[in-house]
Amino acid sequence: MKRRITTYGGYFERFIETLSAKELLKLHYIISLLETEDRMPVKFIKFIRDGLYELRMEYNSNIYRVFFIFDDGQVVVLFNGFQKKTQKTPSGEIEKALKIKEAYYGDKQSSNH
Repeated sequence: MKRRITTYGGYFERFIETLSAKELLKLHYIISLLETEDRMPVKFIKFIRDGLYELRMEYNSNIYRVFFIFDDGQVVVLFNGFQKKTQKTPSGEIEKALKIKEAYYGDKQSSNH
């Protein structure tokens, strides 16, 4: 299986600008798994709610999350990412991702008319 990975709104791009070269390498590895693997280990992916998932990465005891959705089963749209500093994923980050998801589908719908 090969999924197409895309981003929306520039959020992901701004997030990766904050990462080191080695963190980027690891993130690219996890994204390549998302592109090619039918089933992803829970270690790397978690369902949040309302079609929203988080890509999970740990590096040098830092924890990072990138929110994404599956679109049409194949395309994976990456949204905002952040460094996680608490046990639970902050609800503000989840709400932000859900708002981005709404905007994504709104833009997609208006471009299909």
